[in-house]
Amino acid sequence: MSTTGSAPTHAATQPGGRLLPAVLLLLTVFGPISMDLYLPLLPALTLELDAATATAQLTVTACLIGLALGQLVAGPLSDRFGRRRPLLIGVVAYVAASAWCAIAPSVELLIVARLVQGVAGGVGLVIAQAAGRDLYSGGALIRYFGRVTVLSGLAAIVGPLAGGLLATVTDWRGLFVFLAAVGGAILLVVALRFSETLPSDHRTTGGFAHMAAAYRTLLSDRRFVGAVLVSGFVSAALFAYLAGATYVLQGIYGLTPQQYALAFGLNSAGFMVFGWLAARASERWSLHGTLVAGLVMCALGAAGLLASALLALPVAVVIVSLLTMVSGVAVTTPPTTTIALAGFPQIAGTAASLLGMARFAFGGFAAPLVGLAGAGTMLPLGIVTVAGIALAAASVALLAARRAPAAALPGTDGASAPLDPDPSADGALSTAAGR
Repeated sequence: MSTTGSAPTHAATQPGGRLLPAVLLLLTVFGPISMDLYLPLLPALTLELDAATATAQLTVTACLIGLALGQLVAGPLSDRFGRRRPLLIGVVAYVAASAWCAIAPSVELLIVARLVQGVAGGVGLVIAQAAGRDLYSGGALIRYFGRVTVLSGLAAIVGPLAGGLLATVTDWRGLFVFLAAVGGAILLVVALRFSETLPSDHRTTGGFAHMAAAYRTLLSDRRFVGAVLVSGFVSAALFAYLAGATYVLQGIYGLTPQQYALAFGLNSAGFMVFGWLAARASERWSLHGTLVAGLVMCALGAAGLLASALLALPVAVVIVSLLTMVSGVAVTTPPTTTIALAGFPQIAGTAASLLGMARFAFGGFAAPLVGLAGAGTMLPLGIVTVAGIALAAASVALLAARRAPAAALPGTDGASAPLDPDPSADGALSTAAGR
């Protein structure tokens, strides 16, 4: 079983192994593109289906919850059955669910279809992280998660921009047809180029008993729990923005769908750039220092949103505040992901599933809150983002706890080998990065 100090090499020797990193990074587009593509037409969808604002926002919430559930299920299954089979099933289901969204006759059925679409998309997200942990360790692991953050930001740029452009030639149903086509293209790439990263002798056994033992191991580790909570709470602020910004920028400030797409693209560009910088800073400087810097940026951006709501500040202030907060979320992503996953190579899928579940479940809870007061005010957005960042900052205290030696997990090929002893500490990863 691999450790943080030596990178696994088995994937690189398989057919198509050199292309595996690119394929894994491609899987990270499921989350951003599922969420972002149709946001410019969310107000139009609300009108066509004769839905209340809060009800229409449940299409966002349903996808978030689905992404959380999909990861929670697919992660442990991929530890047991390998990464490739669950991934193929998930991508096929994503294509079918996207087509279902396109023909949904009511907002209620669209919400159900979005839930299924999210579950299917979550499979790709969790396997991208778990397979990355199969392939990399140390500094390479930090760089990989930095690339994941960058590509997520790039997909978030392309999504709303493509949605804004497609809005000029089609309606929201056509956007879901486009998502089905994107899923079909990804399915073709996965079928041809994704080779298994988890050999059979590295997989877990023992069914639900082992799964429960893995969850107990993870949830008893304070550093893992701290990283998950920080990531979950900053994601709550991020997804509150995703759900509420279209109503704020278009409904309150009068931006067109194309102008909104450009503003969204600016924020996503910030996410991409600062995600790359965060990976470099985490590797060369400090995981925890980078995390704190990201939280400070998040706090400044959220405070700006709250001030804009209370004082009716110009749209430029709102856009700058959103850019600062979203970029701060990107800065927190590589360090929290590395801290959460670096110490658990034997159950990387399960660890990634809990991390991803927290991100999307917290986001799914926060998203509808921004619409409770209707589309005419941005005060709920300011309150939710400030609360999420404050809770994330409070959760950092858990990261100071050292990990106690962990017992070996039953049902693995390395049953006699304990989990890695706190490889997510700054010194260990910095040493590995410098080799």
